[in-house]
Amino acid sequence: MGFLSVLLWWRFVQKVTAAHELLGEIAEDTILLNRSTEVITGGENITKITQFILLGFSDFPRVIALFFVIFLILYITTLTWNLSLLVLIRMDSHLHTPMYFFLSNLSFIDLCYITSTVPKLLSSFFQEKQTISYVGCIVQYFIFSTMALCECCLMTAMAYDRYAAICNPLLYSSIMSPTLCARMVLGSYTAGLIGSLSQICALLQLYFCGPNVIRHFFCDISQLLNLSCTDTFFAQVLLAILTILFGLTNALVIMISYGYIVLSIMKITSAKGRSKAFNTCASHLTAVSLFYISGIIVYLSSSSGGSSSFDRFTSVFYTVVIPMLNPLIYSLRNKEIKDARKRLQKKIICSQGHR
Repeated sequence: MGFLSVLLWWRFVQKVTAAHELLGEIAEDTILLNRSTEVITGGENITKITQFILLGFSDFPRVIALFFVIFLILYITTLTWNLSLLVLIRMDSHLHTPMYFFLSNLSFIDLCYITSTVPKLLSSFFQEKQTISYVGCIVQYFIFSTMALCECCLMTAMAYDRYAAICNPLLYSSIMSPTLCARMVLGSYTAGLIGSLSQICALLQLYFCGPNVIRHFFCDISQLLNLSCTDTFFAQVLLAILTILFGLTNALVIMISYGYIVLSIMKITSAKGRSKAFNTCASHLTAVSLFYISGIIVYLSSSSGGSSSFDRFTSVFYTVVIPMLNPLIYSLRNKEIKDARKRLQKKIICSQGHR
């Protein structure tokens, strides 16, 4: 079902991209450049940009209302599912385990992740000029980047948790102590914050004086580097280093963890035991696969100079769709979540009955 949805989305993107790419180029050329604050550099007047124009999906005027409804539904659904999962884990003591501690933090990250981009996108759908200030652009990318890097690290922590649960079940409680779990989550947030701050410092060294049209629905660093009037070599090297540290390193650790998990599952003699062990990590493996595959597609597309419309539509998947799917993936076939939901419903019914 998930593969069919991705395939249908892919075909839709390809058809829409081919039909509107020329229109997007015309729209970019016709949008007025907002510039102010002239400074003197080398005896020449150079205009410093104080705001950017987010192209968003304005080059699809016929379906702009449909896009607004779709993104609004996706955003409300994401908020509802992630907040519900957070409340459920918080209120049910049976879910106060390492796995659900990590999952509650993942829901919090997804809430911040989607909120950094979608509200601005929704507010700009019916505006004549979809502008964002320079400071607003930097702040938006800071939040977006922090949450994305935090999620990379948290996915790795969750993979280690599954490794400990399957490969060392008897020692699981002592290995995944509350102290270690708290440190792993704190480390994820700290690493994400440091990685994001380093990018912001690199961006603040850049100078923007030319075109200010960002062909995206949020302030993406690759777009900002293309608009810079100054040399972006340092920023690009930094971006490559962060991609290796957060992307490749975390992916490698996750693959090693699952390598050991597969070996442990193969040693289980009973089919029922194998099925139970596999179901323990199936949700996390699905979420990790969606996160990394979509990220790799967008990274390769943008680095190879792919179509901007294609980049925007594929970015929707990992910035909007995945935060919505994560709580569904982890709770759809999860007996503990279903039992916790039933217990919470009984509590609510009993409290209303006493009134």
